Amino acid sequence: MLTVVVTMFAVLFSALAGGIWIGLTLMLTGVALLAIFRDIPLDRLLSQYAWNILTTQELLALPLFIVMGELLFRTRLSRALFQGLAPWAGLLPGRLLHVNIIGCSIFAAISGSSAATTQVVGRISLNELLRRGYSKDVAIGSLAGAGTLGFLIPPSNIMIIYGVLGDVSVLKLFTAGFIPGFLLAGCFMAWVMLHTAIRPDLVPEGERALRHVPWSERLASLKELGPAVFLIICVLGSMYGGFATPSEAAAVGVFGAVIVTLLQGGLTWQSARDAAMGAVQTCSMIALIVLGAAILGNAAAFLGVPRAVADFVVGLGLSPFMLIVALMIFYVILGCFLDGFSMIVMTLPIVLPIIKAAGFNDVWFGIFLVLVVEMAQITPPVGFNLFVIQGLTEDSLGYIARVTLPYLAIMVLFTLAITAFPEIALWLPKKLAG
Repeated sequence: MLTVVVTMFAVLFSALAGGIWIGLTLMLTGVALLAIFRDIPLDRLLSQYAWNILTTQELLALPLFIVMGELLFRTRLSRALFQGLAPWAGLLPGRLLHVNIIGCSIFAAISGSSAATTQVVGRISLNELLRRGYSKDVAIGSLAGAGTLGFLIPPSNIMIIYGVLGDVSVLKLFTAGFIPGFLLAGCFMAWVMLHTAIRPDLVPEGERALRHVPWSERLASLKELGPAVFLIICVLGSMYGGFATPSEAAAVGVFGAVIVTLLQGGLTWQSARDAAMGAVQTCSMIALIVLGAAILGNAAAFLGVPRAVADFVVGLGLSPFMLIVALMIFYVILGCFLDGFSMIVMTLPIVLPIIKAAGFNDVWFGIFLVLVVEMAQITPPVGFNLFVIQGLTEDSLGYIARVTLPYLAIMVLFTLAITAFPEIALWLPKKLAG
C-alpha cells in the first residue's frame, strides 16, 4: 500500500509542478494508478466514470448558479444594495462599514460564489466608503472577509461539489449553512463595532455621531433591496417552499436574474454573449476538475488507499477535536497554493473516510470544509478574494492580505467553535427533518 500512496503523490505533484491543469492532473494520476497496479479495461471504466459523474442530477444546479452570477454582475444590484443598506447601517457603531458585511450576506443568498459576492458588492461599496473618508484598511478587510460568505450562506457552489462527490444531500448542506453563515457575519460585524470603538479615527469625523435620518427615508430606501429580495425568494423560497429541487431552484433563479437584468437595462446582445461565454468557461473548468477528481477518487478507492490512510490516522490515537485541528492546519496550508474547488476534490476521497471513522457527521463536515475553503479565499498567494479586491483597488496583494488578517482569525476561531458545538450547524437540518 505504501508503494501505491507514494506513486499517487509522485505523479500528482510532478504533474502539478509541470504546469498541467488541475483537472487533467487528477485524471492522469487516477489513470496511472489503475494502469500500474490493476489490469483492467481502462477505456470502458473511464467512460463509465465520466458518464456517472457528469450526469448527476445535483450537479445540474452548478452551471445554472454560475449563469445567474454572470447575469447579476451586469446589473445595478451592487449600487441598489448600497443605497438600500446605507441608511440602516448608519444606526450601528462603525456606520457604513457594515454595508460590506450585510451586502455580502444578502448577495451570498443569491449567487453561491465567493468571488462574485466580493466583486459585485465591492464594486460600489469600496469607492463610496473611501470617498466618504472611511479607513481603507477596514473597508478592504471587511469586504475580503465578508465576501467569503458567498460559499457558506446557501446556495453554495462548494456545497454542491461536496454533496455530489461525498454523496451527501445538497438540500441538507444548504440548510446547515444558514445559522453558521449568519453567525459568522455577526462575528464580522461585532469586530467592526469593537475595532471602531477602540479606534474612532477609522470612521470619518462627520459620521462618528449618529446622523438624523428620517424614518420615512429609511423605509423608502428598502425599495432598493427589492431586486435582491425577489431573487432570494426565487431561489430559496422555491426550494424551501417545496416547489423546486435545488437544481430546479437554480433554474428559477436564472429566470429571476434575467427579469432583473432586463428591468435594470443591463441585458443587451453583447452582455448576454459575455455572460454566456463567462459561464461556459467557468463551467468547463469546474467540470474538468470534478471529472478528474471522480476518476482519482474511484481509482484510490479501488486500490484501498482511503481505508489504509484512515486506519493509519485512527492508529495515531488523535482525539476527534485534535483531528479536526490537524485537518484545519492542513487545509489552511493547502489553501495557500490551491483554490477551494481543487482542495476539496483532491482530498475528499482520502479525508472523508477518516472523518466518518472518527464519528463526525458528513453534513457537519461539509460546513467545516466550506469554512476552511473560505480561509483559502483570503490566504496568499492564491487567495481568489484577494485577487478580486486587487483588481478593484490596484493595491498590493501583501497589503490586502495584511488588513484581512483579523477576519481570517475570526474564521479560525469560529471553525473551532462549530467543532466544539456541532449543533450550530446540525440543529436546523435536524429540526426541518423532524
